[in-house]
Amino acid sequence: MGKILEINGPLVKLELPETVIGEQVRVGRIGLVGEVIGRDGNTALAQLYEDTAGLRPGEVAEGLGWPLSVELGPGLLNAIFDGVQRPLNAVWEQSGDRMARGVSVPSLPRDKRWHFVPDEHRRAGASLAGGDILGTVQETESILHRILTPPLLHGELLELAPEGDYTIEEVIGRVKLADGRIEKLRLFHRWPVRTPRPFKRRDHAVQPLLTGQRILDTFYPLLKGGKAAIPGPFGAGKTMLQQQIARWCNAEIVIYVGCGERGNELTDVLEFMPELKDPHTGRPLMERTLLVANTSNMPVVAREASVYVGITLAEYFRDQGLDVVMVADSTSRWAEALREVAGRLGQMPVEEGYPAYLGSRLAAFYERAGRVETLAGGHGSVTLIGAVSPPGGDFSEPVTSHTKEIIQTFWALSKELADARHYPSVDWLESFSGYVGSAAKWWAENIDPNWENERAAALDLLAASEELQRIVNLVGVEALSSEQRWTLEAAGLIKEGLLQQSATDEIDSFASPEKQFALLSAMLEIFRQGMKLVKLGAPARKLIQMPLLAQARRWKSQHSSDQIDQLKVKIAAIPGEFEKLMLEYEQTSA
Repeated sequence: MGKILEINGPLVKLELPETVIGEQVRVGRIGLVGEVIGRDGNTALAQLYEDTAGLRPGEVAEGLGWPLSVELGPGLLNAIFDGVQRPLNAVWEQSGDRMARGVSVPSLPRDKRWHFVPDEHRRAGASLAGGDILGTVQETESILHRILTPPLLHGELLELAPEGDYTIEEVIGRVKLADGRIEKLRLFHRWPVRTPRPFKRRDHAVQPLLTGQRILDTFYPLLKGGKAAIPGPFGAGKTMLQQQIARWCNAEIVIYVGCGERGNELTDVLEFMPELKDPHTGRPLMERTLLVANTSNMPVVAREASVYVGITLAEYFRDQGLDVVMVADSTSRWAEALREVAGRLGQMPVEEGYPAYLGSRLAAFYERAGRVETLAGGHGSVTLIGAVSPPGGDFSEPVTSHTKEIIQTFWALSKELADARHYPSVDWLESFSGYVGSAAKWWAENIDPNWENERAAALDLLAASEELQRIVNLVGVEALSSEQRWTLEAAGLIKEGLLQQSATDEIDSFASPEKQFALLSAMLEIFRQGMKLVKLGAPARKLIQMPLLAQARRWKSQHSSDQIDQLKVKIAAIPGEFEKLMLEYEQTSA
């Protein structure tokens, strides 16, 4: 037992001789919780996860004996937690609309009984290693929850409970450790959030994370286990794009961490997500989703902890052999929390006031993504997607520039495209993906061998159109040749008929890889057929007036991903449309 010596915002100096760095502490009459971040003799410096207003020197303080940890077991899915894994629904029931400080609520429900089915291969007397699967619990209709042995536990299994209903605190097994001690097994265990969970080895199998968004999957692909960033200024559509990814991606678990975002934006997410149907199962999307909500008016230190809570939960589901997507919105607010705490600690600021270790902290966070072989021998992945909110849309600011060096996929959002109502507002010139070569193998084996070439041709066309648009802005479209005018028109066709995608359109909201490639091939076929005519002397004006162009722009919302055959019929008819124009042009010339 100790006492408070000094208070400086969320930082509190304590007289606690026995504590260690990283240990959680409880201080004051109302029991505010924090963690030790520094030691000096008999004093400890702790950062608290809650507002310290009203706290006074001399009040009691005690070490809890463990670092900031999360409870991992049944009850995580379909839940909404705060930045230190307190379930907000349970907190609301206890303290009402205004969350009281010092509220202590267990992260997982203690009274709910889960139907446990033991693994038939687990026998008494057999050796048990960390990460082994003890049995299963049907947590939701969509997800079978595998009960894991704590990663660092090794020993002889003495007994395992029979099939039945248990609370998470009831003992379901006992293990004899090497030193003779007996360890009890339960349906849940704890893990410190700042320590990555162990695995056997990295798995280099290639499988793209398919989001159903054409500009992401076709032009800037992301692999399962990959790292991506979505930078963009306010109003560019980051939140909607993240929701689309969460809804349509081919991952089994989605974790959304709202880290320091505005309360009204996070409220939209919290209200919107529970209403969504999972398009893959027809069940509520929340059955395979969990939310970590930490708004900008919540304590800054909890904001810094929230991303570690989220990534630890993601690693836990990965260890069950599942593919997990974690969206962190936004890492900029997390970095601001680091800056604020570093300033209170008196650490030397560098770029724009951020601490010198900003880059290494970001790298360590993103490094926890990956596709791995688990301790149990299965395969799982954590895909990290971090939203970045650069002030004024300046991509050269420290958080964006450091992130850009770490990740492999960069989906840059443009305010200009958003203002033009072009969504998703992903800038095809600023964005990039380092996974194109790996993704090309998957596309070649499963969709079409020409995917990489067609993608490159479309991007070349878009880049050429940007150059031509500058000329048009200076001297007008009349200064362009017919070839240039047709290039500009074909690029516009790709932008409107392929890259633009409506999240509210029932048909256009999602596009399968087959539909994406079909639309890409169609737009490029129109461009190539038209260019043949232009080179023969046909005026671009004549081509631009073709009804086919207006029709092609509507194909994306006329044919769902289940109607690819109908779309391919229209694509096969494209050369015939240009042959009609060729005959007409030859007759006119004659």
